[in-house]
Amino acid sequence: MKFVLIFFLIFMTNTFNAQDWFTNQLNQPRVASANMKRYISIESWFTSKNISFPSDKIFWRAFKWNKVLELWAFSNDSNKYIMIKSLPICETIGDLGPKRKQGDLQIPEGFYTIENFNPQSKYHLSLKLSYPNKSDSILGVQGELGGDIYIHGGCETIGCLPMTDTLIESIYLINLYSKYVGLDKIPIHIFPTKLSLNNFNKMKKDYFSGRQDILDFWTNLKEGYDYFDKKRLLPTIEVNDEGKYIFF
Repeated sequence: MKFVLIFFLIFMTNTFNAQDWFTNQLNQPRVASANMKRYISIESWFTSKNISFPSDKIFWRAFKWNKVLELWAFSNDSNKYIMIKSLPICETIGDLGPKRKQGDLQIPEGFYTIENFNPQSKYHLSLKLSYPNKSDSILGVQGELGGDIYIHGGCETIGCLPMTDTLIESIYLINLYSKYVGLDKIPIHIFPTKLSLNNFNKMKKDYFSGRQDILDFWTNLKEGYDYFDKKRLLPTIEVNDEGKYIFF
């Protein structure tokens, strides 16, 4: 009985905290304005694919060379993820290849989650990514990894994923509602480009032909890309002691 009571109190505390957080977000002026302007159109993106909104199973894929951010959601009809929308990234910076230290002006590549919401960003609205992750921490320059990588508005970047203010409002709301209905860690996978076999071979030829570490890293990224592309399901991802992603 004591265990049940403790569990109930923890559950209620977490529920109230989530409600308070969500309410506080919606009361922020920019979020409130976005909610009024964008909610109906966002909902139609999902319902046009026969998926209810909000969804507790969404997923983002970003492609640096293509300058595209894809939104996917799980379909109960097909038991797979289907693409909801493809959104243009305003600008990119740096070269293809991972971010390995602070100030290198690189956009990260790898497997991340959205970990923080900033409704008062100097770039309108922003969503913080979980860079550096464990792989970055092993393979990057120790003590100089940097951080503060966001999806944000303002359409300018020194290493983030910038969107127009209109699009970041929609993106912010989609993630806000998904987190509220239970998706605590919202996944985002960032790739140099769409890693089809042809694109991968072209990258091997045209980029970093003398950098075996980059080619090995891209080969590892392609494993995760292929897993989702073939199954339309998200892999479980771990990182080994060498910084390599393991998918299963």
